[in-house]
Amino acid sequence: METVRIVIADDHEIVRAGLRALLETQPGWTVVAEAHDGKQAVEKVLETKPHVAILDIQMPGLNGLDATREILKADVKARVLILTMHESDGWIRVVLDAGARGYVLKSDAAHDLIAAVEAVRHGKIFFTSRIAEVVLGGFLMRGKGPSEIDPRENRLTPRQRDILKLLAGGKANVEIASTFGISVKTVETHRANILRRLSCHSISDLVRYALRNKIIEP
Repeated sequence: METVRIVIADDHEIVRAGLRALLETQPGWTVVAEAHDGKQAVEKVLETKPHVAILDIQMPGLNGLDATREILKADVKARVLILTMHESDGWIRVVLDAGARGYVLKSDAAHDLIAAVEAVRHGKIFFTSRIAEVVLGGFLMRGKGPSEIDPRENRLTPRQRDILKLLAGGKANVEIASTFGISVKTVETHRANILRRLSCHSISDLVRYALRNKIIEP
């Protein structure tokens, strides 16, 4: 029986413990390393060369999307599976563009994670049923609206546009604050103003806006 080697990356220890317990119920499956942020995840994957790396999107330091890109760039043959709470079409497209092969909601992990790992380690793409519905809905709606750039973008200052790009790319407030040398409170103020000026209500809305207006690439 082949040993299936897995790396888990999530900034919450209790989440990692639960995932390890679930995964290691499978005969021959072993979690060879855990990581609490994206940078450590990349290091652990390069060190242990697992079959599958399970990453959260929003982690301190390097986020899950950038960690995915670094892992695939290193060509260590690991398949990346994203485990997250985000379920918007915008997030799914960004995750797939980064090179991940699977997308599982944390709320679905108990009954879908085993099947997801099994699928992606064999080179298949895996979505939980709820995510598949979102992908289908996004596909059906694509192209139905006007293609020109949304004029609301002109309401943003250059700094707000830069912050929007990082927010839509999955960066945490503390990372954005460090990037621009400003306080987390200032980032939070910018975030609130961006949401208001763009008539958005959540980060998922911002991701869709950024994708539609080519602020980030799909």
